[in-house]
Amino acid sequence: MKLEKRKLVDHTAPNRSTGIVNGRSSNILNWDDVRFSWAYPKYKRMLANFWTPFEINMTKDRQQFQQLDEAEKEAFLKIIGLLALLDSVQTDYAGRAADYLTDSSLHALMIILAQQEVIHNHSYSYVLSSVADKKTQDQVFDFWRSEPILQKRNDFVTEGYIAFAEEPTIDHFLRSIVYDVILEGLFFYSGFAFFYNLARNQKMIATSTMINYINRDEQLHVGLFEKIFKEVLRENPEYDTAELKEYGRETFRKAAELEIEWGRYIIGHKIEGIQMNELESYIKFMANKRAEQLGFEAPFDGYRKNPMRWIIAYQEVDLGKTDFFEQKSRAYTKASEINGFDEL
Repeated sequence: MKLEKRKLVDHTAPNRSTGIVNGRSSNILNWDDVRFSWAYPKYKRMLANFWTPFEINMTKDRQQFQQLDEAEKEAFLKIIGLLALLDSVQTDYAGRAADYLTDSSLHALMIILAQQEVIHNHSYSYVLSSVADKKTQDQVFDFWRSEPILQKRNDFVTEGYIAFAEEPTIDHFLRSIVYDVILEGLFFYSGFAFFYNLARNQKMIATSTMINYINRDEQLHVGLFEKIFKEVLRENPEYDTAELKEYGRETFRKAAELEIEWGRYIIGHKIEGIQMNELESYIKFMANKRAEQLGFEAPFDGYRKNPMRWIIAYQEVDLGKTDFFEQKSRAYTKASEINGFDEL
């Protein structure tokens, strides 16, 4: 079934939407009269996460970057390059998805999500401009063209989006959400582990603070797409097939293998404090968690416990008080079961 774009205004439709996709809505948003009860709480949580890169003082990181060893510098720059590419693609995908969500509250959430992805992408530029010269910055933002392993990973996601972009059907939309959850909930995680490992060794703490904010946003984004995925299937049960479930399980398996390959290349046995066998287990653990969030079977037998428990201390930061990473006092929402950190 082809997806119909939402109308700018529909005078004859109710304000409360009649469907998540291919429904009708006036497109007038009244938060007290929305189809999905979880939309407004999700909206408040996303607003509570607001931040900008300018708030983070990079002075110490500028000094420390030159003191990193060569393996750490290479990993730092290439991981930033990877994140910049994926979040650029994600901004575009969120806008395309918003065009076909005929519920105005979910359309609004998708616009906020896209804006947060723009902030994430800006944060990578901000970090690079703080620690590297212009020539290095330009090289980092071109890694996606020149690094074969990066190309393979990135093509995996972008090719997963293309079918939906070129032929927006319900089936293609559902499958594109699988790739979205992979991008935001799996492909970033070895990179996040690298930055958190630097922080626990008192290195590049401002950058790790920035990564923490991005990580927290991505948790909410994964939760939003999980809700949308399940609501689309609930309203269109004919698409909830064994074929889709097998597709999802196999896609998460392939994604985990690509993430492990990237981890071996960029971290391997070169980064003190990260054991490659633990990182591989962590990636499989996350792949199982994400697959099951969407209702698929876990792609890997076992891997039910997080083998890198130390990461939790860097993700579950109480941002309602003084920042763990010794930045300025903030007024953000405390990490909790509500905003997603129970998943680890």
